[in-house]
Amino acid sequence: MSNQTLRVVARLIALPDKVEELKALLLSIIEPTRQEAGVISYELLQNQSDPTDFTFVEEWTSAEALDTHLNSPHLQAALVKLEGLVATAPDIRRYNLLA
Repeated sequence: MSNQTLRVVARLIALPDKVEELKALLLSIIEPTRQEAGVISYELLQNQSDPTDFTFVEEWTSAEALDTHLNSPHLQAALVKLEGLVATAPDIRRYNLLA
């Protein structure tokens, strides 16, 4: 169990008139995040039937690696810019793989 990775699903909902701005902001953090220690995968999805709905699907080597990411300068800078772009606060959930 100690070798188990941490999975994260983070969902953000854009204001209807801010979809492209939010998409650009979210895309801008992908490459810096993929360079971080402890990241296994970091993907951004956009809902086909609701373009305001964005979801990150992430896998990290540990909770510590995720915590380092959450405090990284590029993520903190992006979080500041979310105000006025999103309809609600980001929904970030941590998961363990069962099977």
